[in-house]
Amino acid sequence: MAEKARAAGRRVVLANGCFDLLHVGHVRYLEDARALGDLLIVGVNGDDAVRRLKGPGRPLMPAVERAEMLAALRAVDHVVVFEDDTADRLVALLRPAVHAKGTDYTAESVPERASVLAAGGRVAIAGDAKQHSTRDVIAEILARFGRDRAARR
Repeated sequence: MAEKARAAGRRVVLANGCFDLLHVGHVRYLEDARALGDLLIVGVNGDDAVRRLKGPGRPLMPAVERAEMLAALRAVDHVVVFEDDTADRLVALLRPAVHAKGTDYTAESVPERASVLAAGGRVAIAGDAKQHSTRDVIAEILARFGRDRAARR
């Protein structure tokens, strides 16, 4: 898909993350990432990677369900699940013109930065200021409904 898009003169953008509990921050990030090019591919960390990155109790939803929800967003053209902690191998495979990361990063702190530059792409920061996080949503649910009530459901 990326190769055909490039051959047709389209700019490929790659965004990636865990997307464990879809929220407005994710939507804004992906909409901004899509605006950076012509085709947005979203890489979703697999379940084992999310456990390593986010800790016990995560992910809340399996990767296949997270991918399905992301694919339903109008900004997203394709979704791929990958099992690594970083998207370096995905970057090498897809060779995006732009690798977009959220505002909790800087262009210099993006883990895949060296891979993106080696593949001939550029790093871009997309989305609104980091005011939303899955961790905060989980904390708000627990605060409103209590750990005991949430555990019984």
